[in-house]
Amino acid sequence: MFLNHFSTSRHFGFEAAAWYWHFVDVVWILLFSCIYWWGS
Repeated sequence: MFLNHFSTSRHFGFEAAAWYWHFVDVVWILLFSCIYWWGS
């Protein structure tokens, strides 16, 4: 079913998902850093 689903020219969905989760990771790191800084 997913054989050859992603190729060198058809990988936008995977790349968009990777960028999205990296953005979410950065937001959580900043949020926890602010909470830690304000809590101390």
